[in-house]
Amino acid sequence: MTQPSFCCPDHSGAQDAASILSQAQARAARLGLRLTPVRLRTLEMLIAAHGALGAYDVLEKLAAEGFGTQPPVAYRALNWLVEHGFAHRIRRLNAFTACSHPAHDHAAAFLICTACDSVTEAPAAEVTAALTDAAGQAGFAIDRATIEAVGRCHACTGAAA
Repeated sequence: MTQPSFCCPDHSGAQDAASILSQAQARAARLGLRLTPVRLRTLEMLIAAHGALGAYDVLEKLAAEGFGTQPPVAYRALNWLVEHGFAHRIRRLNAFTACSHPAHDHAAAFLICTACDSVTEAPAAEVTAALTDAAGQAGFAIDRATIEAVGRCHACTGAAA
């Protein structure tokens, strides 16, 4: 069963966004990590998005709020958020999305809607275990795996009906 996060406007209410942000802040405090103003604002932008944001989209928003206009401003914040488990990079879209469960490390798969580009984070522990097992049987050691599936979200599937 998937756990919808940022897929379409009806899944990401203010209460969910506040919960995700408070989980991230609690984890940062627990791990002794510093959520600087630019990192925090970048995370807030990712949480508010109903899909993934590209680095230049983030940079444009940060610049409009006075955080700087140079690409490293956004890239450093985004990379830090990904490195510490507060966000994910969606390779298919060359973009980033907030982690819907930042309180703890976990395996995730990303369901990407081809109609609206929304991204839903789904639990993927079983898929990751199967992939790791298959790789091990082949004598292969996985360093990193990103599981991305494309299709249509419930809102777009319903809209097409």
